[in-house]
Amino acid sequence: MHRFVAAKGWYEADSPRPQTPRNIATSLAIEAAEVLEHFQWGEQTSDRPELASELADVALYLLQLASLCEIDLEQAVLDKLKVNYGRQWDQ
Repeated sequence: MHRFVAAKGWYEADSPRPQTPRNIATSLAIEAAEVLEHFQWGEQTSDRPELASELADVALYLLQLASLCEIDLEQAVLDKLKVNYGRQWDQ
């Protein structure tokens, strides 16, 4: 991801797409909404390749956000799973 962003010049000070946590979080939310559009009127998507593309966008923005915020995402996921195993949800 860093090689791609650097190749596009998005780490440059005058970039039209500054890689700030706020900008990346906003982009992440927008891409997540695009995933949701695939299920707006039903339980299944009619375009799996397009859904796959949107899911990839979400994953890339998530990884970029974690990196910019210096969060070890793998460890954060493991920590969250540990917490969730101990949680109780209403039946």
